[in-house]
Amino acid sequence: MSASTTNEPVARPLTTPALSPTLGFAAVLGAAALFGMLGPLSRFAYEAGMEPSAFVAWRALIGLGGLALYVAWRVRRGATRLVRPSELSVHARVSLLVAALMGFTLNLCMFIAFDRITVALALLGFYTYPAMVAVVNVALGRERLDATRTLALGLALAGMVAVVASQLDPATGIRFDVIGLALAIGAAASQTVFVVVSRDGYRDVPTEQAMSVVLLVTVLGAGSLALASGTDGTLGDPITEPSVVPLLLFTGIFAAAIPSLGFLAGIRSIGGTRAGILMLFEPVVGVALAAWLLGEVLAPIQLVGAAAILGAAVVLERGARVEPGAESPVVVPGGP
Repeated sequence: MSASTTNEPVARPLTTPALSPTLGFAAVLGAAALFGMLGPLSRFAYEAGMEPSAFVAWRALIGLGGLALYVAWRVRRGATRLVRPSELSVHARVSLLVAALMGFTLNLCMFIAFDRITVALALLGFYTYPAMVAVVNVALGRERLDATRTLALGLALAGMVAVVASQLDPATGIRFDVIGLALAIGAAASQTVFVVVSRDGYRDVPTEQAMSVVLLVTVLGAGSLALASGTDGTLGDPITEPSVVPLLLFTGIFAAAIPSLGFLAGIRSIGGTRAGILMLFEPVVGVALAAWLLGEVLAPIQLVGAAAILGAAVVLERGARVEPGAESPVVVPGGP
């Protein structure tokens, strides 16, 4: 029976058109810039007496609250609707759960790695993930590792190495152990799985709702970690030390909720390889903010590295315009 002869309501589509490639690039670069603030912000929180696990838990909790308000606003306007788990396929539910767990394990691995080895070494280990994403996407047949992507990947990785390698000053000593480096690479693997799964694994879940699930799992995981490690006392710091509340509010909204939305929307718009390479802008911003806010001086080689990473972004965007069919478009649920 045709739709015109039945009285049954027609289901409203769960998806909306994807972001344009230009907006996708802007969303990922913006997310990278905002995530780049986390280094100085976490330093300020630690100086105020917070433990890393408590800081991660509160950041995710406030980000979750911000996203919940955003979802409620969009539902009220009729721009989206809440998607129930029963509406999703088994594949979509599993994919979302995997992405949420990867978001938590990423934070856990990096937290321990930063404690065991030099931060620069941990970053070098973690930012191998764009190469991992490219390899996985090529293996899955999603993308072609053509000359444009190869050039962009080489520029981005070289730039990232230049940005962080200058911090490896032998005079300061380099803390290194196999477990610490393995954890950093494990964080890269978690990010790789998140990027690959998030591109279209749960496309019927609006972006803001998907990221709410990811942040919820991080809250539960980080809170459990604080309890297990005996640092649960610092979970009450925002109550006993109100001076950290503005910092946590800013971090939760501008370094969790907003960039998380931008990152996921960008992945779904421009693909995992391009998004992963553009996210290498994060350490550039982090180093620049550390120089400004913490007095850490930028070395000339770091400026060269920043230029290389931005050059990779330009190469990727030009490639996207020349070869619009190189990556199949992906629907971005709940887009603006």
